[in-house]
Amino acid sequence: MLSERDVSAAIGSTAYGTDGHRIGTVEHFFVDDRTGTPSWVAVATGLFGTRHSIAPVGDATFADGGLRLPVTADAVKAAPHMAGDHLDPAEEDTLRSHYAIDRSGAVEGQATPEPVAVSPAAPPPDGAMTRSEEQLRVGTEQVAATRVRLVKYVVTEEVQLTVPVRREEIRVEEVPLEAPDEPGESLLPPDGAAAGRHHAEPEVGGLPDEIVLHAERPVVTVEVVPTERVRLRTELVDGTETVTRQVQRERIVVDQDGAPGA
Repeated sequence: MLSERDVSAAIGSTAYGTDGHRIGTVEHFFVDDRTGTPSWVAVATGLFGTRHSIAPVGDATFADGGLRLPVTADAVKAAPHMAGDHLDPAEEDTLRSHYAIDRSGAVEGQATPEPVAVSPAAPPPDGAMTRSEEQLRVGTEQVAATRVRLVKYVVTEEVQLTVPVRREEIRVEEVPLEAPDEPGESLLPPDGAAAGRHHAEPEVGGLPDEIVLHAERPVVTVEVVPTERVRLRTELVDGTETVTRQVQRERIVVDQDGAPGA
C-alpha cells in the first residue's frame, strides 16, 4: 500500500504497467471515502496527454521516481473514461469490472500476499541504534523535444553598385595650320567609327553641320548561381538543470524519564 509520502511524491511522476511499458503522467489520486486510503489514480495518457485514464493502486508501488501499477499499460489506456475528481460507487464498479478486480482491490488471477507478522526488533546489546535517511537519486530520460526540417525560401534585397561609364564630349583645339589631323578618341571601335558617326559631310575647308556623341550606360542582368550547401546535423550540448525535492532523515535523541519521587 502506498504511504502518504509516496502519494505526494508520485504526483507528476511517470506511471508504468506490470509489463514495464510507460503509461503516462500521474495527475492525482482518488481516496476511499471510509478509510481515506488511495484506491484509484488518474493518469494522463495519449500522444499529448489529453486523455485521462483511471487505474487501481491497491498493490501499486513507488520507487526510483516511478509509480508501478498492478495492471498493464494497454488495460489502463482502454479503461472507460471517468470525468470529475470523485468516483461514485457505480463508476467504481465499472472500473472493477474492466480491470477484473474484486472488492478488496486484488486483481483476479494474482495471489493476495499473506500478512506477515513482524516482531519488534530487540535492542542491540551494546545500546547502539542505526539511523537512516532518504537520499535523492536523479537520472535522465531521453524524450523527443523538437522536429527540424530544411525549408528554402526567397528573400528580396536591394543591391547598389557603382559602375564607371564614359561619354563623348566636344572639345575645341587650336593647332597650327601645318599640323596634321590626328584622329580623336571615340567610344566606337575603329572599324565602326565611320558607320557609327552620323554627321553631314563638311564643305571643303569647313566644319560638319552636326556630330553624334556617344555615351556608355549600365546594362544590368541577374544570374542565379549556387553560393553554399546547407545540411542538417545534430550535436550534443551539455547543460544543467536544478532538481528540488524534499527528503527526510532520522535524528536520534535521548528520551530520559526522571525517577519517581525525584
